[in-house]
Amino acid sequence: MKKIVLVLLCMGLSTYMKAQEQELDTIMPLALDSILIDTLTFDNAVAGIDTISCPRDTIIADLPDSVYKARLQALPFMIEMPYNSAVKAFILRYVKHNPKMLARIQTKAAYYFPLFYDALGKAGLPYELCYLPVIESALNPQAHSHAGAAGLWQFMPSTGRLYGLEVNSLVDERMDPIRSTEAACQYLKSLYSTYNDWTLALAAYNCGPGNVNKAMHRSGKRDFWSIYPFLPRETRSYVPIFIAAAYAINYADLHNICPEAIEMTVQTDTIQTATRQHLLQISEILGIELNELRRLNPQYARDVIPGGKTYTLCLPSDRVTDYIDQLDVILGYRADELINNRRAEIDLAQKTSLNGGYTVNGVTYYKIKNGDTLGGIAAKFHVSVKQIKAWNGLKSDNIRAGATLKIGTK
Repeated sequence: MKKIVLVLLCMGLSTYMKAQEQELDTIMPLALDSILIDTLTFDNAVAGIDTISCPRDTIIADLPDSVYKARLQALPFMIEMPYNSAVKAFILRYVKHNPKMLARIQTKAAYYFPLFYDALGKAGLPYELCYLPVIESALNPQAHSHAGAAGLWQFMPSTGRLYGLEVNSLVDERMDPIRSTEAACQYLKSLYSTYNDWTLALAAYNCGPGNVNKAMHRSGKRDFWSIYPFLPRETRSYVPIFIAAAYAINYADLHNICPEAIEMTVQTDTIQTATRQHLLQISEILGIELNELRRLNPQYARDVIPGGKTYTLCLPSDRVTDYIDQLDVILGYRADELINNRRAEIDLAQKTSLNGGYTVNGVTYYKIKNGDTLGGIAAKFHVSVKQIKAWNGLKSDNIRAGATLKIGTK
């Protein structure tokens, strides 16, 4: 069993390094003052987020450009975080126009960032890639896009399968925080090996390598900001939103934005199982709320663990022993209703050439033809007229062509 502890982080991450609060005397001219901001991209990224009330009434915004620039430069990141008018516009959408939404994201980050850090570290990738699912799904593991992407990292089904995720009617590992994060690390590593530039890799993550390659060909450049005009509109905003999210989460406290108050987190364990079972069986036998099981196991789209191969089940750690001890009871509970209601085999209708009948699931049927009589049909099948009438609820010997008679019972 692999143990996962959901650890609370102290947000934001600006404790690593604080930028000087004094204004700089001069700032570099902004190269992208005329950038068209695609606010729809931002709105899609945070759609559906619950907002909360933060106890601080005064939100600090509209700082000099020099402050935003200095703070971004102070972040201990490998990926460059340059400042321009596009970045500023999205910073303000976080810290000025959507402070409650940002507070909610901070709270979710406390749950998911430790998982991201672990996977990114093992893959040798920059830790700041943890902000990618912030702009992809607003840290909602069950997020779905209109285009068909799903999960924290918003994988399309084909890309998810390419990187080892199971995606079918019962299981969608794009919504499994652990498995999808591992797959995202593989994908990001592959993109970086192609471009050797993280902003280009991020752009390709959003719109696909094909669009990035076409933009580089048209521009003759291999730099995100140089190929910017040739990229799809949504992708032009993608890297600025990524930079803005990094700023907002790191410096939310300096804008008087606080995380939502949270309850104590649940310590969880994962257990491997190859047996088909329903989450409701586990819920009712172990006394765990079904919605809690769904939250811990969002990859099971129909509440069914299919079995047949090894799957992961996430449980509160204090219930794992109970699950092991009561597994037989769990598997037997309402099994016919929840699990054993899938037909494994169905007999096809088999025509009998000698008498013109056919059988389905062991019962023989005969379609009445013009000129047939009950006596003649009974003789064909070596039964009595009385039996045929009983099997079919007939009150008389009258029959009509085209009707079907049941011959015998199973």
